Amino acid sequence: MENVYALRGATTVDFDSVKDVDDAVKELMDELYQKNGLTDEDIAFIHFSQTVDIKSQNAAASFRKTGKGASVPLFCTQEAEISGALERVIRVLVLVNHEKRCTANMVYLRKAVKLRPDLVN
Repeated sequence: MENVYALRGATTVDFDSVKDVDDAVKELMDELYQKNGLTDEDIAFIHFSQTVDIKSQNAAASFRKTGKGASVPLFCTQEAEISGALERVIRVLVLVNHEKRCTANMVYLRKAVKLRPDLVN
């Protein structure tokens, strides 16, 4: 029997540049894959979101550059503008489909640790 569950994570960039977005997405996804023992075959889809102040690069496009997720459906949306919200944030939701349920290790990096300090380990 297969088990479907979600992994979450987030990171931030200091500057809105293609390089900063590429580097942040790579770091976030490398850690999510490593901490959860993921392969592309384990993933049903990945949904990225980014705050409105990130305009230089689409996070899903940054992920494609890493060489991972070649056959994984990706989607990226813009988050709603919320007064006082953390700036330059990239979030990810990964739908996992493993043969057996594994411990879900969420990953929050850089300034995004403020979003869910209860999930940072």
